[in-house]
Amino acid sequence: MNALFEKQLHQLALISTDFVRSTLDDINWNARLIGIKGARGVGKTTLLLQYIKLNLYDKLESTLYVSLDNIWFSNNSLSDLVDLFVKHGGKYLFLDEVHKYPNWSQELKNIYDDFPLLKVVFTGSSLLEILNARADLSRRAVVYHMQGLSFREYLNLERGTNFKQLSLSDILQNHSKHTRIINKQIKPLKYFSSYLKQGYYPFYKEQVDLYASRIEETINMMLEIELPLLRKVDLFFVHKIKQLLLIISESVPFIPNITKLSQKIGINRNTLLLYLHYIEEIGLTRNLYKKAKGISKLQKPSKIYLENTNLMYVLSPLNVNKGNSREAFFVNQIGYQHKITYANKGDFFIDETFTFEVGGLNKNDKQIKNIKNAFIVSDDIEYGYKDKIPLWLFGFLY
Repeated sequence: MNALFEKQLHQLALISTDFVRSTLDDINWNARLIGIKGARGVGKTTLLLQYIKLNLYDKLESTLYVSLDNIWFSNNSLSDLVDLFVKHGGKYLFLDEVHKYPNWSQELKNIYDDFPLLKVVFTGSSLLEILNARADLSRRAVVYHMQGLSFREYLNLERGTNFKQLSLSDILQNHSKHTRIINKQIKPLKYFSSYLKQGYYPFYKEQVDLYASRIEETINMMLEIELPLLRKVDLFFVHKIKQLLLIISESVPFIPNITKLSQKIGINRNTLLLYLHYIEEIGLTRNLYKKAKGISKLQKPSKIYLENTNLMYVLSPLNVNKGNSREAFFVNQIGYQHKITYANKGDFFIDETFTFEVGGLNKNDKQIKNIKNAFIVSDDIEYGYKDKIPLWLFGFLY
């Protein structure tokens, strides 16, 4: 166990706290068992280490961060580690990549029940099943979902600003005021296209020239390791899923014809629908349905977007459709905290209340005329007017 403490010290020494995601303030760190789910690359590990450095640095003798893919666990169990840790005064345990550890849910349940004074935080893939795990953790764990940088966070990281997040109601009611305040400090449109191309994953700051290849590596890890491990997807079908992602990335946006698509890529209809569900779960796509309630794994989505625009520029850099990119950005930013469904009129129906039509500089209200609570979301404008709101401002929602 000494080796694990030593590794923790090395990692904490290297971690910077100059920029901290707002997710850190959203989590109730007083809970006994906290789960943080999210796709690869969104910054879960950094968040844990930053929290330790900012809040527990004077309590490191009773604090331990460990990744469960560490070779130490090839000859030792998690339960043995916890027993030894608590006997030596351990109080705060941070477990990264729990999905890499077999039977993780059962052991976490036992740890929760057997060590009532121990606080545990764990992270894992978007595919973690808290509700359906064999040892039901839903009554024990407080689970948070984490996604990549918002446009607001990107600006704060890139330019050293300190913009606060806005609520949807505040944007809808006071967007003119907020756009004036923001534009006095910075020209957001100057940075918006850069964010769409390479600003979603926090590691973009590390080696800009390797950003695309790192995203490709992340996609491959999701498809070739996490899907087979957690959803038992046959590796034989991985190249077909990649083919499917390429088709979605080049669409305007993608409205799936399941019959034709299944024939084109050689997967039967039900398997294709299942895979569409899985790649959304894993954080590579976002599916829109006509009804938000009672969605099944074999239900046909009405529209499919890549989860974020950076994926578009990696998978198909020469064929990114601007309309698709606009809508994918909007879905990503607003969908983090709000419910999105396919709209019969307009592009999106949010929280079963608001209708949005997304478009360019000259977008008008033709498609949403006479609809209550309807708004135009326009790209390439700095300021809004009445029910016309700049697209970039929705990047301040989280």
